[in-house]
Amino acid sequence: MIGENTRLPTNRIDMLIEIDSVFGNSPHRPDTVTGSGSVGKKASATCCMARPTVRRSTAAARFRRLKEFPLSNRLFTCLVALLSASIVSCSSANNRSDHQLVLTGSSTVAPLVLEMAKRFESQHPGVRVDVQTGGSSRGIADAMRGLADIGMASRSLREEEYELHAFAIARDGVCVILHRDNPIEALTDAQIVAIYSGEIVNWSDVGGHDAPITVVNKAAGRSTLELFLEYFDLSSTEIRADVVIGDNEQGIKTVAGNSNAIGYVSIGTAEFDASAGIAIKLLPVGTVAASVDNVATGSFPLSRPLNLVTRSEPNGLAATFIEFARSDSVHDLIREQYFVPIVP
Repeated sequence: MIGENTRLPTNRIDMLIEIDSVFGNSPHRPDTVTGSGSVGKKASATCCMARPTVRRSTAAARFRRLKEFPLSNRLFTCLVALLSASIVSCSSANNRSDHQLVLTGSSTVAPLVLEMAKRFESQHPGVRVDVQTGGSSRGIADAMRGLADIGMASRSLREEEYELHAFAIARDGVCVILHRDNPIEALTDAQIVAIYSGEIVNWSDVGGHDAPITVVNKAAGRSTLELFLEYFDLSSTEIRADVVIGDNEQGIKTVAGNSNAIGYVSIGTAEFDASAGIAIKLLPVGTVAASVDNVATGSFPLSRPLNLVTRSEPNGLAATFIEFARSDSVHDLIREQYFVPIVP
């Protein structure tokens, strides 16, 4: 089969170039020009502009010669090219899985997994664990398509994602945050909905100063946004945001830098930053304080699992890492990040 990352030729000329590369007749490529100093750079730029024309005309000539071959020969040659590319792709994937893991996804999970990865690498010399953010949607999509060995998601799997495998490593909650100097100590669910839907636009309407409210919202694809919308029974089209942010730290920095801002982020991240002196405060939901302790007891209503996700039942290095991430040996790291360990 053709590998997930195999580049398929997009037209007949590209097909010929792929065939040429298989049989050792590599065409000129504009990204292989070298040079040094100002003269070399200028010459390189000139070559880079000219070479695509040579490449296409040369390829076109070869294609005309190829058309003279019988159809069966042409199909066989094309098949050889595609199979060769597939073999190279599969070989690279196998090499990576032996000594390297790539994890992508949730910005909530990533800082925790990064600390786990450092400890895992120290215990497994020669192994490299790469951690990349981008949101839960990216982590799940990358795991599903095989672009990452493990995806990170700060939510449960949906019904349509049943073919994936999820492994919870911790629990977290989502809370509303304000600037530390904002006199508001609590907001009702109805007030939060009215603020985010644009019905309330001034803090004086909820007992605060006479100042416009800066609404900070999460970007699409973030599981924090999905949990917030679900709990407050809002749709994304109803949100009237002044600022759209990606990860939790961006949201915290935005609110900490604007005394009139309101946002919502991971409880673990917010509690960690507030304890370090960042100018934010966490608002309760109803009468329940936003805290890791209340997430642990199950009393805080906006809570969620932090998952590692794989396309199939994990094996090899991926299985070893997941087992490590779910073990007692990383509970200290989970607590240091202000999350709740999963206790079997």
